[in-house]
Amino acid sequence: MKKLIFSALALTIAVSASAQQPQQQDPNRMRPGMTEFYTPVPKVVTPGNITTNSAPSDAIVLFDGKDLSAWTGANGGPAEWDVHDGVFTVNKKKGDIQTRESFESFQLHIEWCVPENITGSGQARGNSGVFLQGLYEIQILDCYNNPTYTNGQTGSIYKQSTPKANAMRKPGEWNVYDIIYNAPVFNEDGSYRVPPTVTVIHNGVVLQNNVAIRGTTEYIGHPQVRPHGDGPIRLQMHGDPSEAISFRNIWIREM
Repeated sequence: MKKLIFSALALTIAVSASAQQPQQQDPNRMRPGMTEFYTPVPKVVTPGNITTNSAPSDAIVLFDGKDLSAWTGANGGPAEWDVHDGVFTVNKKKGDIQTRESFESFQLHIEWCVPENITGSGQARGNSGVFLQGLYEIQILDCYNNPTYTNGQTGSIYKQSTPKANAMRKPGEWNVYDIIYNAPVFNEDGSYRVPPTVTVIHNGVVLQNNVAIRGTTEYIGHPQVRPHGDGPIRLQMHGDPSEAISFRNIWIREM
């Protein structure tokens, strides 16, 4: 009995002594702070106003409804498309236009409208395009009840990648493109080390999801890989006989 009492007393003393000693932490055990960091601090960007369609505070405004001062003719000279009523309309007697500034990777917002009285069919109906860095085309076309080859319809990477959906609004209503583009990185031999990629959102619907662009836009033949640096945003004067489309509220954020 005495042995039992002595053993219980010894155990109680040992437990008490152990409780009084500081617990040693396992240096390999994860703690919350080990996966938290506080730099770099993201810059503050004031979002655009939805009601007034204004751009974010860090955006470069490419068209504010007043003039084409941010644009030039693609072959030199002034941009001679028609500005009116806060929009500009393709002048089919003039060529493409492009931004004065060149860009690398970016977020682009652009709104465009096929006229309500549009005529024609297939590729000859409201055809234009947004050329990223002047080389890679995101197709603009009236695809509202207007079938064509799928890698040439609205929101395609022209003749490369078919869009995931047809989100076209009917003629007379405004369409919105939000495009996120990552510029390519080239090897010394001129091949892609990292190809350009693009995400295209049309009227809130994802059409291209971080898709690799295979090369330059070619109407005939396959895409070509050509080393290049920064490039402009180019808007296409397609030349099809249908009524001209219009643009408004264009801005870009460099990334």
